[in-house]
Amino acid sequence: MYDLNELKDICNNCYKCELCKKRHNVVFGEGNKNADIMFIGEGPGRNEDLTGRPFVGKAGQLLDKMLKSIDLKREDIYIANIVKCRPDNNRNPNGDEIKACLPYLRWQVKIINPKIIYLLGSVASKVIIRDDFRITKERGNIIKKGDLYIIPSYHPAALLRDESKKRPAFMDLKKLRNLYDELNRGD
Repeated sequence: MYDLNELKDICNNCYKCELCKKRHNVVFGEGNKNADIMFIGEGPGRNEDLTGRPFVGKAGQLLDKMLKSIDLKREDIYIANIVKCRPDNNRNPNGDEIKACLPYLRWQVKIINPKIIYLLGSVASKVIIRDDFRITKERGNIIKKGDLYIIPSYHPAALLRDESKKRPAFMDLKKLRNLYDELNRGD
């Protein structure tokens, strides 16, 4: 089994899809390597590609505020994406790109071994839960797979575009916090 550093080295040398041709940096993921909570988005944007860090643009700043609202910070969680390289023009990653990168994410999940995965947006939810997942109708539902709990919600970028989604997203975060507290009472 890999450790995170070995897996990151493999990702940094990946050329399995077309995204590698235009990337500045692989955006592997970051945070607490022993986190109980893992956040997963769809893929890096421009700022992330330039810095090599996930969620550092406006959506990332909002994510930091969201975490703070439930008494968490980046150091408490682990953040990753479905794809590790930026799709051009901030488009959604396509099937071939997802297929090439998904094994890396699976390894990250296996290594981190979180109790809860919080999915940020429709793309992540469709990849992790099922193809026909409807984020507006199904977000906030807690899905249990084995010992793992999955909570899909809106992507912070969607909240920046549509203020009406902020309240439902906050309700999802409260569910996350409550579930986290409940699971840790049993430790």
